[in-house]
Parts: sequence; structure tokens; C-alpha cells
Amino acid sequence: MNCPFCNIYEKKERIIESKEHTFVILSNPRLLPGHLLVIPKRHIEKLSELNEEERKEIFKTVIEYQEKIINKISKGCDIKQNYRPFLKQSNLKVDHMHFHLLPREFEDELYKKSQFSERDIFKKVSDEEIEKSSKMFENE
Repeated sequence: MNCPFCNIYEKKERIIESKEHTFVILSNPRLLPGHLLVIPKRHIEKLSELNEEERKEIFKTVIEYQEKIINKISKGCDIKQNYRPFLKQSNLKVDHMHFHLLPREFEDELYKKSQFSERDIFKKVSDEEIEKSSKMFENE
């Protein structure tokens, strides 16, 4: 398996903390200074594949590092987790589930280069879409 996260111990200098089921590293490449990744040690691709112990530890770690970022680096912190099996693995997309923690400031570099256009992308949800979505996601 050619997974950079499963082989991370070859690059120990990037590891911030290692726990029983989880580790925290500096993202490389990064979007912003202080960009961290919280990663389960076991190779999985989707959030739903985490077992109960892994789930507890990874969310506890995400919360812990969000607070560290807010208290020591920046005023805000975005948390993201993506599942995009339609993309090939690359230096920007890894097939090993992980959370991104991004230190954020008002009108930071990420905002200025890409997110300022979000105002034009977000759309008001129509009544028809609400009805359709409600049916699609209702319990069976």
C-alpha cells in the first residue's frame, strides 16, 4: 500500500503528537501556517469506518487541537473532512481518512485567494429542494 499516512513514521519530524489510535501532524503541503491534520492510525477511508474507540479519540483530539489553535495561533479554526473517492490519490488528496484544522483570521490569505467568491456560490434553498431532500434523507 502506498499510503503516506501509514508510512508517516518515516518522517517523524512532522508528528506533533501520537496517541493510541490517532496522531497529529503538520500538513505538507499546507493551506495556512499551523495547518494540522488529525489522522486515525488504522488505514480507513470514510468516517463511518471508525470504531467506537477511534471515534472518541479522534473527536477528542480534534477538539483539543482546535482549542490550542484558537488559544495560541489564531482567532478562528476551520475543521474539514473530505471523502472524494472519485479523485486519484496525490500530494493534495490522500485515501486515508483525516481531519484538517485550519487556523483562520479575518480576511486571511485563504479567504483573499479563494473564499471571497463564496458569497456568489451559496444559493437560497428552494421549497422544492427542501421537499426533495427531506424525502431523500428520511429514515427508512
